[in-house]
Amino acid sequence: MLPKRNNSDQTQRWTPQLFGLLRRNPLMISRWVLRWAGVGTVCGLFAAFYWNVLELITHQLQRFNGLSLLIVMPLAGLVIGLVIHFLGNPGEIAVIVDNIHFRGGRLDARKNPSMILASLVSISAGGSAGPEAPLVQVTGSFGTWIADRWQLQGEDLRTMSLAAMAAGFTALFGAPLGGAMFALEILHHQHIVEYYEALMPAIVSSCASYVVFAAITHLGIAPTWHFPNYQLENIDDFALAILFGMIGAVAGWIFIGIFRSCDRLYTQIPGPIYLRTTLAGLALGCLVAILPLTRYFGHEELESVVNTNLDAVFLLTLALGKMAAISLTVTGGWRGGFIIPLFFTGACIGKAIAILIPGINPALAMICTMAAINAAVTRTPVSTTLLLSKLTNFSPMTPILFASLMGFFLAPKVPLIASQLKSSESRQED
Repeated sequence: MLPKRNNSDQTQRWTPQLFGLLRRNPLMISRWVLRWAGVGTVCGLFAAFYWNVLELITHQLQRFNGLSLLIVMPLAGLVIGLVIHFLGNPGEIAVIVDNIHFRGGRLDARKNPSMILASLVSISAGGSAGPEAPLVQVTGSFGTWIADRWQLQGEDLRTMSLAAMAAGFTALFGAPLGGAMFALEILHHQHIVEYYEALMPAIVSSCASYVVFAAITHLGIAPTWHFPNYQLENIDDFALAILFGMIGAVAGWIFIGIFRSCDRLYTQIPGPIYLRTTLAGLALGCLVAILPLTRYFGHEELESVVNTNLDAVFLLTLALGKMAAISLTVTGGWRGGFIIPLFFTGACIGKAIAILIPGINPALAMICTMAAINAAVTRTPVSTTLLLSKLTNFSPMTPILFASLMGFFLAPKVPLIASQLKSSESRQED
């Protein structure tokens, strides 16, 4: 017969170990939390510096408009091409995703000078691409550099790169939770959070980056765009959100088609990269001369769409023009991201629907369509919901989520960012 276990003896044995642990560190906080916060702080400082330089250059180039853009924008394209030609190709978001998957999360900091200079010229000259892509690239590579200094390996290295990427993204959008989710969600076309162990580091780093960036630039504290008031009082609004999600998904298909057509067109142009970027600048100059609101990435222009009385036909034309502008910008070798430009496109379509169908709340139509088109193109329904809720101060989050999910599930099976498929084996499995 086995002797009976003495619970008091077991308690006495564990008590010294427990109190020894508590004396060493009685809190959940650890050196890792301080590391993540430190990385986020540095990323926030860089993002604030980048934003201030970008605004300074933009204010100088904003003075050119009309036909003068037929000279200014091709010259800007030439400068961008020369930067890439001599300093190297900084890559795009697809390269970042590939590096996270296949290089253990290691991002190359040697590409940063080319990315910083090319993106500053691209965005300030009026390309339809935002600063989120360069910020993610530069801050993510800083995370890799820090991981190397601390001799981190494996998932710890990948996690540090992802935490820094989230910090860079959050600084621009002012949404720590949304930025953290986006950094993880953008990596796969189907699985929402594949590297789930990086979620808490990304959130901590994002919070630190947000505080630093907001303290320096005073951006991201209040809502970015001011939409008409909306209150969720009718269950029918969920059906409307699903309908707007379907419309946004269709718009996503159209955008992807335009984007791939422009990409095929540019790949047929022989010669060095600066020829391609110069021709892209000329095409953008012509488009912007006709539709001035398609210039820039839409941060300020979206506010004009929301608060200005515009004709429905013009809004739909503007949405198509913006799709073309984004495609010409990115496939033409100009550097930047297309999240805010996609939000601009969705807002134009949503407002046009609200004008054509009386009785529909314009805020509901615009924000749901914005969510759906972005989720369809980037495959990020959760982070899109979180971002738009913060950017627009749209408190009932559920309609945005419904629209985002519709955009996500009705998107093309082959994503625009091909590296989201992760591997050829993943393509076969799908």
